[in-house]
Amino acid sequence: MKKRKIRHYSGIGGQAVLEGVMMKNKDMYAVAVRKPNGDVAVEVDEYHGIAYGSKLLNIPFIRGVFVFIDSLILGLKSLNYSSSFYEETDEKPSKLDEGIDKVSSGHEDTFLMVVTTLISFVFAIALFMVLPYAISEFISKYARNDSIVAIIEGVLRILIFILYILLISRIKDIKRLFMYHGAEHKCINCIEKGRPLTVKNVKRSSRLHKRCGSSFILFVMLISIVLFFFIRVDSYIWRIVIRILLIPVISGISYEIIRLAGKTDFFLIRLISAPGLWLQRLTTKEPDEDMIQVAIKSVEAVFDWKDFLKDSFGYEIDDSWLDDGEESKE
Repeated sequence: MKKRKIRHYSGIGGQAVLEGVMMKNKDMYAVAVRKPNGDVAVEVDEYHGIAYGSKLLNIPFIRGVFVFIDSLILGLKSLNYSSSFYEETDEKPSKLDEGIDKVSSGHEDTFLMVVTTLISFVFAIALFMVLPYAISEFISKYARNDSIVAIIEGVLRILIFILYILLISRIKDIKRLFMYHGAEHKCINCIEKGRPLTVKNVKRSSRLHKRCGSSFILFVMLISIVLFFFIRVDSYIWRIVIRILLIPVISGISYEIIRLAGKTDFFLIRLISAPGLWLQRLTTKEPDEDMIQVAIKSVEAVFDWKDFLKDSFGYEIDDSWLDDGEESKE
């Protein structure tokens, strides 16, 4: 039997941004972006989270709600930074820009981030919660079994999400975003497999990772099927309200599962993680070397991978050894 390769949990995570990658390690995060002129800009900052220092972050199923909210806030902040390199600066401010600046009292970026978050949240609720429910209600006229209708609603939710991913993946910018997403995963996999963080090693690492946000979203949808299956009310309005109110509960459960998946290689966990890894074949693409270089800069800005390899795998990395192109001691 082939021996399974050892993986060590690094604790780092991140996301793809416009022409770049954001990596987070504890309270530090870095955003590396390939600018239009070809240079790489790297911003390093701290983000403590909305519940920083609270004991709530130690409570299972509760902490996942705060982690989910923090990931949205930090994600939007990172995207705003990366998009700033590609904004048209020669154009005069429009009346809309002037109006936003006036309403926000000069805090236009924060105002737009809040508005974007609200619009995105409403859109996601409408597309992935309300629409599947509305379709399943129509089907219920022909399928009288409530249990079957509940399952149909969950399946529709997953199918709509997959169709949405397939459609947006045809957009050029989204395709590049998915390539940077692949670069992010490959860097983390490279480190956690005990390989020095070089372009050559990153290229041969997997672009799939069990702690990915895509897997988290799929867990949310699968768990919602189970919860909505058992929670029944007669009112049409209350059914929608309950689905929205249960989002924090579902995200809390999903976080605990994906957190466990990132730390263990137990057979049952691998089985549960499999659908999420399949989905990542759509949300990640193989990056080119330039993208990998950007991702590596983002990692190195907040994470000492050489110390990690020494502490976790027991060997030191010499810079001259890396220059010679040697890969790893697997």
